[in-house]
Amino acid sequence: MIEFFKKKEGTAMEDFHKHVLSDGSIVRHSHTHSHSHTQTKQVKNRLKNIIGHLEGVTNMVEEGRDCSEILIQLSAISSSVRKLKSIILKDHVEHCIVDAVQNGDEKTIKKLKDAMDKMME
Repeated sequence: MIEFFKKKEGTAMEDFHKHVLSDGSIVRHSHTHSHSHTQTKQVKNRLKNIIGHLEGVTNMVEEGRDCSEILIQLSAISSSVRKLKSIILKDHVEHCIVDAVQNGDEKTIKKLKDAMDKMME
């Protein structure tokens, strides 16, 4: 059983809820904790590849390589970043947002909306 309530802490209102476990004990928490993600290893590997690619472009610039070659490499990096954003967004929706909807965590949902607005800029 999950029961939601508001707890006033200072001047800000924070969303908390409690879980009543089968043994009758109660666990209270907010949804400011991190959620587990299934794609963490894939995300880290992609980030390492992007960083390596950026270092390669840095070397190309230092070597005075042709601008066209550099632009092609930057385009490849942009594509990799887009794919990475897609993986993170899907993982977030499948785990954090599903959990937020189930638990009435409007703060997490608003944070996603704000992040998506930034992504579209």
